[in-house]
Amino acid sequence: MASAVRDPNMQTMPSARRPELNFTHLRSFRAAAIEGGIAAAARRLGLSQPTVSEQVAALERTLGRALVERRGALLVPTEAGRAVLAHAEEVFAAADRLVDALGDDHVPPARVVVGIVESMPKRVAWKLLEPALALPEPVQLDCREGDLDHHLAALAMHQLDVVLSDAPIPPGASVTAFNHQLGESAVAWFARPGVVPPGEWPRRLDRAPVLLPALGPLKRRLEDWIERAGVRPRIVARFQDSAFLKIAGGHGAGAFAAPSVLTQTLIDEFAVEELGPCDGVGERYYAISAERRIANPAVVAICRGAGELLDRKGRG
Repeated sequence: MASAVRDPNMQTMPSARRPELNFTHLRSFRAAAIEGGIAAAARRLGLSQPTVSEQVAALERTLGRALVERRGALLVPTEAGRAVLAHAEEVFAAADRLVDALGDDHVPPARVVVGIVESMPKRVAWKLLEPALALPEPVQLDCREGDLDHHLAALAMHQLDVVLSDAPIPPGASVTAFNHQLGESAVAWFARPGVVPPGEWPRRLDRAPVLLPALGPLKRRLEDWIERAGVRPRIVARFQDSAFLKIAGGHGAGAFAAPSVLTQTLIDEFAVEELGPCDGVGERYYAISAERRIANPAVVAICRGAGELLDRKGRG
């Protein structure tokens, strides 16, 4: 593919040092050249403007030539860019013929890279992701777990398409990104039958075994709720992993709090019972992206699907 670009103004490189072109970068350049701008190319490709801009710049660095230039309101290809564009059309026409020859069943899925904040309940994250897999066009999810700061840095470097979080971008963050509040869920307490003695709620949590999260926004809210409720449970363990916490609770280690949206899932999976509400405590969920207006079809499906799953009264 590297030998396809020929232009008299380009430097000739020895074959051993010829650049290896990136198919994705070439596609972004082609869209920008045809559409006459980065914004229009981003809409056409379903990507963010910074992503398209960086991919065009990466192709220019690879080839060692400026491929586009600004003329008034339009972005137009340079002389070298026109040569690259001509060969790009041949490359993508060949790719289309290859796909046609293999049939529709062999169309590769669109890859969507999702960062999931480690304190976010994994079952909620999965319920939010499911609509992306129901799209007519095939999607391949690449899910990565980590803390919010790590994911925001990766988002700024265009290594992620979206971050699913139980907290918004913190004030003063050094990256440019946007919160898209998906909705919220009330929180309730659960336990295996017999783990918590019977009695009036929430007094029955007094001296009862309890499991708490070790990090995330819910940790602080639960501690505040316990103090407001005037109960003194026996804290058996704290967990960084919310899924591990629910497994321990499901095996009878203690009572635990979880989003009410998961009530039936927890009852079915662990045979727990709902003890009572955690009044005044809610879990809000966010999709965080590098663009103000989400264009990626899979991320749009995630945001729309959240409206059927979560309470939208708290949306800002």
